[in-house]
Amino acid sequence: QVQLVESGGGLVQPGGSLRLSCTASGNFPSGNPMAWHRQTPGKQRELVANFNRGRDTNYADSVKGRFTISRDSSGRTVYLQMNSLKPEDTAVYFCSATSYGRDYWGQGTQVTVSS
Repeated sequence: QVQLVESGGGLVQPGGSLRLSCTASGNFPSGNPMAWHRQTPGKQRELVANFNRGRDTNYADSVKGRFTISRDSSGRTVYLQMNSLKPEDTAVYFCSATSYGRDYWGQGTQVTVSS
């Protein structure tokens, strides 16, 4: 089993910044794939950014140049730095991690971009 704990969501004005963090514990090999997703009511969950094995990263087109995914030296904490936030970035953000062929999900953290 893998446990994921997320933090860092909140309310921010358009153009502002937030940093989300997610820490994996339990049976999670350091450096395994981790990702951030988001979901708004009535829409499917979408991938925002992810780490494949190693340091390869991918971003949704809608966040390229504004969001940056990174991870700490332990390989078990992943961050999502979100800059130049827009109202359309408002969503519940979920962290995911893959361990031994199974995906695990965090509880989600709300990000609201509004003036």
